[in-house]
Amino acid sequence: MNEQQIITRIEELTKLIEYHNKKYFEDDAPEITDYEYDQLSLELRALEKEYPELASPDSPTGRVGGRAKREAGVLIRHRQPLLSIQDVFSREEVTGFVEDMREKLGEHTEFVVETKIDGLSLALWYEKGELVTAVTRGDGRIQGEDVTANARVIRDVVQHIEDAPEYLELRGEVYMDEEAFERVNAEQELLGKKLFANPRNCAAGTLRQLDPSVTEKRGLSMFVFNLQDARGISFEKHTDVYQYLKERGIRVIENYYVCRTADEVWQAIEKIGAMRGELAYDIDGAVVKINDLEDRKQCPDTAKNGGWLIAYKYPPEEKETVIRDIELSVGRTGRVTPTAVFDTIRLCGTSVSRATLHNQDYIDELDVGIGDTVTVYKSGEIIPKIRLVDHGKRPEGTVKYVIPDHCPVCGAPVVRESGTADMKCTGSACPSQLERRIINFTSRDAMDIRGFGEKVASALLKEGYIHDVSDIYILKNSREKLIAEGTVGREKGTDNLLAAIEKSRGNEPDRLLTALGIPGVGKTAARNVMSHFGSMEKLAEASVEELTEINDIGEITAEAIHMFFLDEGNRELLRRLREYGVNMEMEHVPAAEDDGALKGKTFVITGTLPQLSRNEAKQLIEAAGGKVTGSVSKKTDYLLAGEAAGSKLTKAQELGTEILDEDGLRALLGMK
Repeated sequence: MNEQQIITRIEELTKLIEYHNKKYFEDDAPEITDYEYDQLSLELRALEKEYPELASPDSPTGRVGGRAKREAGVLIRHRQPLLSIQDVFSREEVTGFVEDMREKLGEHTEFVVETKIDGLSLALWYEKGELVTAVTRGDGRIQGEDVTANARVIRDVVQHIEDAPEYLELRGEVYMDEEAFERVNAEQELLGKKLFANPRNCAAGTLRQLDPSVTEKRGLSMFVFNLQDARGISFEKHTDVYQYLKERGIRVIENYYVCRTADEVWQAIEKIGAMRGELAYDIDGAVVKINDLEDRKQCPDTAKNGGWLIAYKYPPEEKETVIRDIELSVGRTGRVTPTAVFDTIRLCGTSVSRATLHNQDYIDELDVGIGDTVTVYKSGEIIPKIRLVDHGKRPEGTVKYVIPDHCPVCGAPVVRESGTADMKCTGSACPSQLERRIINFTSRDAMDIRGFGEKVASALLKEGYIHDVSDIYILKNSREKLIAEGTVGREKGTDNLLAAIEKSRGNEPDRLLTALGIPGVGKTAARNVMSHFGSMEKLAEASVEELTEINDIGEITAEAIHMFFLDEGNRELLRRLREYGVNMEMEHVPAAEDDGALKGKTFVITGTLPQLSRNEAKQLIEAAGGKVTGSVSKKTDYLLAGEAAGSKLTKAQELGTEILDEDGLRALLGMK
């Protein structure tokens, strides 16, 4: 590459890593695997090492983790930095570290090799044995989030240490084991909510919950892996710290080995690697540390990493297996999803026998069929993925799988939805769709009928009480029979459910609109639509053009709403719901602003503002007649951008949207 190509590639890598840092550390929603992220970082580090004059002083390779989330909790300054660990990926790099340390510190140097838990760091501050503060890693050097209330309900966090010194600061890793993770995701699925991608994401989101009872219910765990600071007590070695803490009931890293040579260190790394399939929690590497605490002081830290330790990162685990079947499922919207069923394998501690094949395009790309030998990997993902098909092992007669043109549940025609890769069942009475519709209709963000979960929906469908969602509102006519048969419980359970149904009749109609399951119409969009039209009757007559005038309603969503109300079956459904007393009129339609400095202007807020929180800025804008939406579009008048504005800033620049900082907003409002 010439110099300009190198500069361009460094800029590309920097932007990519910054983007994925935000998705991982701030949004808890990574879009690539750890391995793929590591490859980007390695490439950038290699270029910066070879061409140091082209490296940016703000390069992500020189910074610790993410930023502390202002909206997640009260920020608090670190007493000791929570630095990253330098990642290495080869035996040669491990040997180089060990030999460098032995040359610097002497041949007597001891190393501790221990499991690297895939979670998030937490510092615990103990004063005279009492836990006083728990703080997340945040930016690693300056500040993190105070999550003390949530830390207190984590089962492994000790509240009081017996015979404790004046002060101890411990650093640990909060994680979620496989059993707890599967339980949480099962509940998410039952409630119709988005599944967590992996245990690490679930743990991160749980630790930042505003309600400690949610944190307690989800069952987080924690290992302590380092002594950050101590007053009133001293230790010689890292292993001495572990022994002291274990004697006081504090859970420390379970699997660790004391080594002296590079060969011993590598053997310990291999031992830990062999455990990956047997542990009840995820690990993504092995940490190699200097054991002697005084020796560590001779190994200065870098801007990002501790100087006395490294982390060997294991490659993604993958195994071969054979596809024995491809099953089809039908979702609430009629989408037909193929799933490969294969011989059970163990990946990262769990038994795996299924992987989604997404759609026909995905199947075509892989050229996969029943009987094929495939390589499956699971790198921090909730659903394993098929990496490739070994066509050299394809049995004679095996052909590429094609999704049938009829529904596997009701037999109705299956068609490909225009402009997408989705295949959809066209049967309006498909039982599989109906059950998912009922669960969505009664969910918390929709009609919020408490007690009407998946089991109740399935039972009522099976016994013939419900044929569409409107039948929910005539269940009261079958009270005695329901009690006698125990379909949804005995008298108290049945009456509680019927009372919840009665209460839901009076919901504002934006909940009903959410409950109807129109593609693209979630809770916020439904509120905006119903606030605009005021009644379901007026909405039913709205044109696509009228719908697109509403903030956050694009042409695709507008078309979906319009087509829903054109369908005679849907109109009949709404007629029955109205007949059964379900509210179709907004009680409080927001009046149009008569004046205001920002009347008719649409804003998007992104990044961290210097003085205002996002909510405070939103309140100021709305009080002046403006509107705040979540995404940048051609309808956006202003982007209010703070630090770390990210992709929304890029989109606004591309569209030519006017960009304001906090001072610019104050100027628009006439504020000092």
